[in-house]
Amino acid sequence: MTLPAAAAANATHIVTGHGGTRLSVPEFGNADGPPILLIHGWSQCHLSWLHQFSGPLAERFRLIAPDLRGHGQSDKPAEPEAYNTSTPWAGDIAAIIDQLGLIRPLLVGWSMGGKVLMDYLRVHGDTAISGAAYVGTAATSGRHQPASAAAQRSGDPAVAALDMYEADLDANLRATAAFVTACTAEPPAPDVLAWMVGFNMLCPPHARAAARLRHDDYKPDLGRTSCPSLIIAGAREQIMPMALTDELSGALPQAETLIYADSGHAPFWEEAARFNADLSAFAARCQEGST
Repeated sequence: MTLPAAAAANATHIVTGHGGTRLSVPEFGNADGPPILLIHGWSQCHLSWLHQFSGPLAERFRLIAPDLRGHGQSDKPAEPEAYNTSTPWAGDIAAIIDQLGLIRPLLVGWSMGGKVLMDYLRVHGDTAISGAAYVGTAATSGRHQPASAAAQRSGDPAVAALDMYEADLDANLRATAAFVTACTAEPPAPDVLAWMVGFNMLCPPHARAAARLRHDDYKPDLGRTSCPSLIIAGAREQIMPMALTDELSGALPQAETLIYADSGHAPFWEEAARFNADLSAFAARCQEGST
């Protein structure tokens, strides 16, 4: 799949997040539609969601796609404490909801973005949102992961991506290209790979390390939620082994779980038409339930 045409943002908001961190928050889609907050993954940026920014999903919904702290065009604080606990991430999501006046948004989190969603639930609960969609993500990280998943992830150099934490530019670029390639079931086209590596490199090594090397167990937090939940995962996943999807489904027994047969870690990119239709249907159900 080659790189699709760019979609113009309706606006790019500057939101003051936790600790005064300035967040770049582009907005796409129907400005009058129900809000969906799209939270990208580790080392990525809002452009990960390019396939969502046009077409039927964008025609129906207001799509808010922030660059997380340390990523994209948002501020990149130097201290590890800006990334290594739930507080800053939860504070940023709450600030976006508040400062943009989002009424009961649907939160959608991909990979680490799913854990940012869980950080928000841990701190703020689910009373201000209409639902939560978890894409290629997990309820645990670090030492709390199932042993089989931890072994699989650490044993794959492209997934472990240790050189993405390093200052050596050559090693960092090679590791980033390998990680990006591992995110999809089939290798991305050369123009897509170059584009994705480009925006991944906007996330500096210190932010990558502090954000990823956490030890969290979100299962108790998920057990306290009552909002509608959707889990989407790729059957050909390499980054988040299926044991993690199974664990997440067990932590959210009320959630619907969809497995995309032809996707790896990025079903919203690899099977975008299906993903957009599934997300639109789920968002509509959440909207009906919150009225």
